[in-house]
Amino acid sequence: MSDGPDNLVLAMLRRMDGKLDRGLEELHDIKVRQTAVEENMAGVHRRIDRLDERFQRVERRLELTEATR
Repeated sequence: MSDGPDNLVLAMLRRMDGKLDRGLEELHDIKVRQTAVEENMAGVHRRIDRLDERFQRVERRLELTEATR
């Protein structure tokens, strides 16, 4: 009769271990996706910076702003 409670505890521990493994896999997936989002945002910021530089150059050429030279 002593096998009954031990088996029940082992079964519960195995289920908990499986859930923990799935949670860790999901966390890994989230971290990978977050990294991709951060890289894409960095690309967007670089493009915005380049556009800002281009707008400033156009404004200087059209003499819409004071030249900084």
